[in-house]
Amino acid sequence: MAHELETSIEIDAPPERVWETLVDFDRYPEWNPFMRIAGRPNEGATLTVHLRPPGGRESEFEPDVTHCEKHRELRWLGHLVFPGLFDGEHRFRLEPLDGGERTRFEQSETFSGVFAGLLLRFVGDETRAGFVAMNEGLKTRVEGVVAAEKREAAESTDAA
Repeated sequence: MAHELETSIEIDAPPERVWETLVDFDRYPEWNPFMRIAGRPNEGATLTVHLRPPGGRESEFEPDVTHCEKHRELRWLGHLVFPGLFDGEHRFRLEPLDGGERTRFEQSETFSGVFAGLLLRFVGDETRAGFVAMNEGLKTRVEGVVAAEKREAAESTDAA
């Protein structure tokens, strides 16, 4: 039986801007309280992911990127020890809103395997809290960058 965690947040920036921040793994320490990623978001690549859920233990795993559609979706599949025990398919989806001026960012994971239900009883709430913290960090980061660029553009127009 599969178990699903889903979260979403609306961001006042186009999907292209959200995507730029989402896949810039090197800058995650500047804004992402939940996750660190090493690797490249290329289909077939293996990533190294460190999770630090609020109130939980840090963990590391090496999922394989199963789908990467620029400005739309990044998906990976990871396993605890070996496939079938506790597997997680993680998804980041970007949906354009208001003609592409805003974005609905969805972060979700489908857990399956023999121990999925049992382990989620212990880590599910912390994992959901981590998703929410990351979503809020992403929103703050992207909206801050976009606002700063708008201020710079307005100042250069006023100076001209």
